[in-house]
Amino acid sequence: MTLSPEGYLDVVTGTIGRVAAGARDGVRRAADLVTDALRAGGVVQAFGTGHSEALAMEIAGRAGGLVPTNRVALRDLVLRGGEPVDILGPTLERDPTVARRLYELTPVDPRDVFVIASNSGVNGTIVEFASLVKERGHGLIAITSREHSAGVASRHPSGRKLADLADVVLDNGAPYGDATLPLPGGGAVGAVSSITAALLAQQVVVEVVRRLVEAGETPPVYLSANIPNSDEHNNTLEARYAGRIRRGG
Repeated sequence: MTLSPEGYLDVVTGTIGRVAAGARDGVRRAADLVTDALRAGGVVQAFGTGHSEALAMEIAGRAGGLVPTNRVALRDLVLRGGEPVDILGPTLERDPTVARRLYELTPVDPRDVFVIASNSGVNGTIVEFASLVKERGHGLIAITSREHSAGVASRHPSGRKLADLADVVLDNGAPYGDATLPLPGGGAVGAVSSITAALLAQQVVVEVVRRLVEAGETPPVYLSANIPNSDEHNNTLEARYAGRIRRGG
């Protein structure tokens, strides 16, 4: 592995290949949960903290993605729950006590399925939120690094990790510490978890849409907001899920 853009590309390409090959069965099982939820009238609730919030954005509200999707974020505690803005910070994701309030602020329906992303899978908010999801009877898909998660202790009082709670675990293939190219003085550069998590999310979405199309159903998929006539298309679909999906914020 050389410390260069080409070296990073080699690592990413190899990691993508391994992740895709190892996740074939998991992607199908995740698609089972999502397809069943959508057909029952549910939506996909996506949650991640830190850089894993990018995964929630990959799922909820983007061009080519499913309309019945909602993004859950720690800032909902401020925007929806009235908490002071200074509650937000890099260590908030470690606090399990905020998870219940976050769940209560989310427009959840019993038919909904959850996708939770965390590279480490050990932070208190993530684990507690996943515990609540399972207690309430929802399907749960986790996207995490099995290698990193195995190498660190849980920050949740139960000692459990995200992967312990999920119905389906999709391994993002990131190494311990996420970064891939070693530095001469220690440490590494070139993280991969956001890239591979996005790949897994898109694979699940494509498989869900494939199933709907093959069954003769019209999949509720967004058009890019930056092409003509997309607003009417998207607004019509979003109206079916009024009060259950949030856009912006």
